[in-house]
Formats: sequence, C-alpha cells, structure tokens
Amino acid sequence: MSNGMTPPRAPEESERTVRFAGLATFGRVPRWEEVTDVDIAVVGVPFDSGVSYRPGARFGGNAIREASRMLRPYNPAQKVYPYHFSQVADAGDIAANPHNIHEAVETIEAAADGLLDTGARLMTLGGDHTIALPLLRSVAKKHGPVALLHFDAHLDTWESYFGVEYTHGTPFRRAVEEGILDTSALSHVGTRGPIYGQKDLDDDKEMGFGIVTAADVMRRGVDEVAQQLRERIGTRPLYISIDIDVLDPAHAPGTGTPEAGGLTSRELLEILRGLTECHLVSADLVEVAPAYDHADITAVAASHAAYELITIMSRQIAPVRWGAPPK
Repeated sequence: MSNGMTPPRAPEESERTVRFAGLATFGRVPRWEEVTDVDIAVVGVPFDSGVSYRPGARFGGNAIREASRMLRPYNPAQKVYPYHFSQVADAGDIAANPHNIHEAVETIEAAADGLLDTGARLMTLGGDHTIALPLLRSVAKKHGPVALLHFDAHLDTWESYFGVEYTHGTPFRRAVEEGILDTSALSHVGTRGPIYGQKDLDDDKEMGFGIVTAADVMRRGVDEVAQQLRERIGTRPLYISIDIDVLDPAHAPGTGTPEAGGLTSRELLEILRGLTECHLVSADLVEVAPAYDHADITAVAASHAAYELITIMSRQIAPVRWGAPPK
C-alpha cells in the first residue's frame, strides 16, 4: 500500500515470478483490493454492442492485459518508474448490459463515478468507442469540461447510425452537445480514409475540432505534431481517447474498422511522449478486437500506448505525493 511516505507497491519483479504465470493484471500491477490509496486505476469495459462493422472488442481489455505481461517497471523514454511514484492498480472490469446500450452507458458512468470519487485517475481498456461518452461524463463532473485528444482513423462525431444515438461513431458529438468538452481544445489525430461527405467535416469543424490527419503526421513529423497539440491544449485538464485503429492495419490488424494509411506504433508512442507536460486527468484505449489479431500485434501496441499514458499521469502525481518530480 501507499501512505505518501513509502513507495507504492510495484509489480513483482520477473526474478520472483515468471511473466507468463499468475493473474494477468495490467503490467502485473496489484489488484484494486490488494492496495489502498490508488492513484491510477486500470479498468476494463468489455462492451462492444455499439460497433458498426466487426464485433469482438469486448475481449480487448483482457487481451491487452495478457500482452502487458512484458512491460517492465522503468520507462526509459520518459525516464521514470511509473509504478514507483504512484499507486497503480487493476480494478477489474465494469460489467455492462450487452443488450441495452442506454443501460450500459448508465452503468459505465456510475462505475466510473465511483472510481474517480476515490481520487484515482482512470486508464480504461475497451470495449468499443461508445464507452468514451460515459467516461467523459464522469471526468467532467470532477474537472468541468475537458480538453480532448482523440486518436482515431475516424471522426466519431456522426449524428447517429440507423437512428441510434449511442454508438461507437457518435460519442464525441454527444459529448459536445452535453457541454462536457472544452470546445476550444479539441483535436482528432490520425484520421484518414473515405467519409460520407464534406458535411461530415463541416459539422466536425463547427463542433470545434481540429484535425491532424495521418498524412499530416507523416509529412510534418511527430515532434511538430506534438508541439501543435501541446499549444492547443495548454494547461487545461486533458482526456485522451485512443481508438487502436489510428494505427495502420500493419500495426493493428485486430480491430473492427481498419483503414489503410495509418500511423505506425512508433509514431503513436512518440506523439504521446511529447505530451508529458499536459495535465492528463484520465484516458481510454479502445477497439482492440483480438479475434482479428495475429501474434498479439495489436494488443502489444495497445499495452505500450496505455503504459505511456499511465507514465504521463504518474509523472504528474509524483510532485503531489512526494513534493518533487520523479527522477
């Protein structure tokens, strides 16, 4: 446990427990019930009833946990031990009704409220992108309207699918409508591929979103893109939502709506590492569908992206807990 004077409990070292044995918590961190004063809660949401093409993301959280067994306690890219400067724990899964989207959204919001009320930040593993809406509702109750960085091949700001307002293609339109996003600091990153028409882009712009396409990342480079995003976010409380299909299918075949021409896993990780000074209050990573994965390519990429997000949050918690930045 952590009491502010002693280091939080870190995952067991590989010299003591082989990585392929035991319960697959994320990064082999302790379970929620094993510790107190949790700073960062990793939580799964096995829900994919909002998908429009290939299902299977309900199994994504556990696939990411399995792939995370190889994560180690020191992050050399950010020069910090993320588990030593904050108490990270795996809070298990939020079980939501797969047959009723409205009820599922309410269940996820209530469970997220409960976790955030403990003072923890959330690193949520989906599930499909429908879950971002209830998570944003919960975060906004704590921080007010938040800045949003949305990594995705798609806009996810459509009005509806077949008359249904809650799907994985609509969460951010609903979030804008509900006033839970800071519309001066919204960005999509990695978008690409055909859309239904120019109106999709016009509507998106009216909601306040800026767009950094996958081609922009390729042409301008990760450092310039990260700088642009930092300037747009400023010091606002930030929520990051990553749809794994932001990556090219070569790097993430295990997803429901793949699009050619995406980011590499290296580009995604480097952009995230460029956001270490941003005030990251919670994040999600969604749309990993292991049935379409090969050799855990997608789950491995997802586990590393989640690790970078946890590290960013841990860096920001360290001064509060220890009075100095991590070294």
